[in-house]
Amino acid sequence: MVLDRIRLADFRNHAATRLEGAGRFNLLIGANGAGKTNVLEALSLLAPGRGLRRAQLSDIAREVAHGGFAVGADLVSGVTPVRIGTAMRVESPGRRVVQASGAPLPAARLAEWLSVGWLTPAMDRLFTDSAGGRRRFLDRMVLAQDPAHAVHSARYDKALRERNRLMGGDARPDSQWLDALEREMAEAGAAVAGARALTVERLREELATLPEAPFARPDLRVSPAAPADAEELAALWLKGRAADRAAGRTLAGPHRDDLAVTMAGTGRAAAECSTGEQKAMLIAMTLAHAGLAAGSRPLVLLLDEVAAHLDPVRRAVLYERLAGTGAQVWMTGTEVEPFASLPERPSAWRVAGGEAERFD
Repeated sequence: MVLDRIRLADFRNHAATRLEGAGRFNLLIGANGAGKTNVLEALSLLAPGRGLRRAQLSDIAREVAHGGFAVGADLVSGVTPVRIGTAMRVESPGRRVVQASGAPLPAARLAEWLSVGWLTPAMDRLFTDSAGGRRRFLDRMVLAQDPAHAVHSARYDKALRERNRLMGGDARPDSQWLDALEREMAEAGAAVAGARALTVERLREELATLPEAPFARPDLRVSPAAPADAEELAALWLKGRAADRAAGRTLAGPHRDDLAVTMAGTGRAAAECSTGEQKAMLIAMTLAHAGLAAGSRPLVLLLDEVAAHLDPVRRAVLYERLAGTGAQVWMTGTEVEPFASLPERPSAWRVAGGEAERFD
């Protein structure tokens, strides 16, 4: 068990939902629109970032809640559970607060307590989506390996925004101020680029250990792969100042990285593969990443409608491999039958109208 005694208050269509008695496998069963994915989204906010929907905080609070919501859960990973939670208070709209055992902490530090990964139907577009979408996907995987990645990314993004503001201004930027910003960007950017490269290399090694069937095996690399050396990055930006000034933004660096995915054996770009092949590669990547993340910190996997379009053979293999990761798994579905081959008895709730009721 990883998360238990979960509470949602004024979260989406959930006024006051309680989930207790969670296990290794957990099912949320209900009709479309019942609020199943909302529960997964709430759990995804127990990690740094904007959650699996990347929603604005103001869009999450229940309409009659006057702008506030709360999510809490017991993190059960030792003798004494730790209560973690996140909320937006009515008196501070748009500001997210995070606590662990009653003490406030930055959202980025949630990664020190828990690794959270997810797979949703919207991610089926990952390979044809923008580079930014794939970069966020990669960064979530990195964060599960390296909690400091959130801090390095925030430092880099802050300095990048300031440099872009100077590059897009009417006045010529002060060279000394640019030097200082680029040093900050270089230090944080090298850490970001290095962590991405290391995670992709580990994923490649983990994927190589997985059977080729029944899920297609992807090959991964970072492209164009920004330098992971601070001095090289600083030199890159110094040399590119004139071009960046003309463009009004920073044209090169870790913020332009992309996750390039091809099908192993054929070399065909994932964007050119069939929908079924793309889904299979996403599942293979999720399983490989879960194998890497297991053991360092408690791991939670949120799988939204993952079984809906898999045949019985692939479902059985998926469940067997999930069991081998040691992760706590939360899955949604409209009916129970697709989960009949789970290797152990799951905890299950029926969800309807923003309420969850436990059933056997």
